[in-house]
Amino acid sequence: MKSPTADASARPHSGEPSPVLSRGVARNSRARNPGIAKIADEIAGLIDRPTHELRLAWRKLHRTGPPLGLSRDLMIRALANKLQEHTLGGPSLGLRRRLQSLAGDLEKGALFFDPGTVLKTGATLVRQWRGHTHTVLVREDGFEHEGQRHRSLTVIAERITGAHWSGPRFFGVIRRAPASLPAEAGR
Repeated sequence: MKSPTADASARPHSGEPSPVLSRGVARNSRARNPGIAKIADEIAGLIDRPTHELRLAWRKLHRTGPPLGLSRDLMIRALANKLQEHTLGGPSLGLRRRLQSLAGDLEKGALFFDPGTVLKTGATLVRQWRGHTHTVLVREDGFEHEGQRHRSLTVIAERITGAHWSGPRFFGVIRRAPASLPAEAGR
């Protein structure tokens, strides 16, 4: 009989974390990397461990106790995620920056956020400015324009125009707010 981590079609019981290690990992890479198989077995074993052992595992990975009120299910999911991060790597630098930005918006009192357009690595942005075509390549750690790397589109827009511009707006990445109706139209 196959273990739940080897059988992607296995359905977890209601409320339990998915036994599938990662949909993005190629099937053949598991055989080549024994660390992945070991972590998969360890993750599968989390479900059967008593809660006090899960708390000890949490302390070992996070160097602190689990938050008060954290359910067993969430503790298992968080431990599984942490184990996968140690083996396969964590989120990319770009994703971490985006999450920090969103968290900062929430701390400032934002009641909602507009995810806007998220640029994928490898995308190309093209903009014509005063008869010249400017091409920007989206990289994982920033942007590349004329062979030079930059952290933001705004820096590139300033270099192109010589004035302060919003880089995302200059390259047409963000949507403009809809025009408001004149005061007389509302009456």
